[in-house]
Amino acid sequence: MFPGTDTKALIELLLEEMQSALCVSTRSRGHSNSSSSNSGGLPSRAQAVVQRIALEVERICTKSDRIQTSGQVHSWQLTLARHRLQKCLSYYNLGAKQGRVELHSTLSVMVYRHVAQPQSQLKFSARYNLIEDFLQDFYAESLKAFRRENQVDEDYTPRTQLELAEYMAFTEQYAKRRITLPNRSSQQLIVLRAQSFAKRQPTETPVDIEQAVEFAKGEEAQEYSRTPAMQQVRSRLISETADPSESVLRDRVVSELVQYLEEQGHSDCADYLVLKLQDLAAPDIDEILGLTPRQRDYLQQRFKYHVEKFSRSSHWKLVHQWLGADLDQKLGMSSIQWESFLAELDEKQQQLLSLKQAHHTDTEIAKALNCTPKQMQKRWTQLLELAWKTRNSGGTIVE
Repeated sequence: MFPGTDTKALIELLLEEMQSALCVSTRSRGHSNSSSSNSGGLPSRAQAVVQRIALEVERICTKSDRIQTSGQVHSWQLTLARHRLQKCLSYYNLGAKQGRVELHSTLSVMVYRHVAQPQSQLKFSARYNLIEDFLQDFYAESLKAFRRENQVDEDYTPRTQLELAEYMAFTEQYAKRRITLPNRSSQQLIVLRAQSFAKRQPTETPVDIEQAVEFAKGEEAQEYSRTPAMQQVRSRLISETADPSESVLRDRVVSELVQYLEEQGHSDCADYLVLKLQDLAAPDIDEILGLTPRQRDYLQQRFKYHVEKFSRSSHWKLVHQWLGADLDQKLGMSSIQWESFLAELDEKQQQLLSLKQAHHTDTEIAKALNCTPKQMQKRWTQLLELAWKTRNSGGTIVE
């Protein structure tokens, strides 16, 4: 750990974590990375990259009122730094070519609806050239922003694989920045840029005369079938926030959920999540994923099931922290709701809750309850479901 806001100590810690992460990645691939230096196995320019991350994190922590008043500036500084390092290394491990593909795909989805005027009902194939033209300009803009914010030379260009990964991670983060609008709402920077780009397009841009089939009825039916808990999760997923700490938690939840879905063999659900987070219309999602309305309805049902399972599995703590409903926050309940919730618990459930509050491991809790870890997890899931019902009783969600 590093004391206070000691930049040098934070840089050293990040370098150690970078080296450890890359060693694990190299062993899993069974070969060494050709762009690593001979000193300590760190990639070329690692020191400069990590230093920029540390300075950026200090700037964010100073700027965020939420972080400054939290009493946990040190903790947030470390969390933000690790988040940025992880994002950089994820692009690094993908390699230059695949990293570009992933970034391009991510940004394309974000601007899909916005590079053309709403009345231009173009299909994806018709929008492709517009997306390509727009993103080329956006990449140039993000490079200028990178140079300016990191105080590097005006002609700086990423040279090494790590520097390229740093730039790609910066570009993704830059695209997702929230800009406050005059009406006090906010919007992602890349969406605002795409909307401006669309307004500059000629009015005679060809319009696809094939009308999109309206599937709103199915969407509405699906919405009504969702539990109050999942409605809250969805509203938080697509909510607008300008605070960096909130953004990090949101990104962590989305990243963990995507990874969970892919590891469980449900990559189609992961693709659906990415598109749904961009608030794409049902016909757009069908076209991009190549689905019929019936297939999409089935995919939605499976997606709902796996998200509910994720939110009450080993990832429960992350999800509840993000929702402001962690154990130290009475699982998001008011004092009255909390007392009512406790009154409904039997002796075993109260013991389980107490052990969780004391931060015992699952193995220790299972042993204390004289059950298997799997049985303990099932009991905890049931307890969380009861907490959700109590919290959302009367249709009111306590913030």
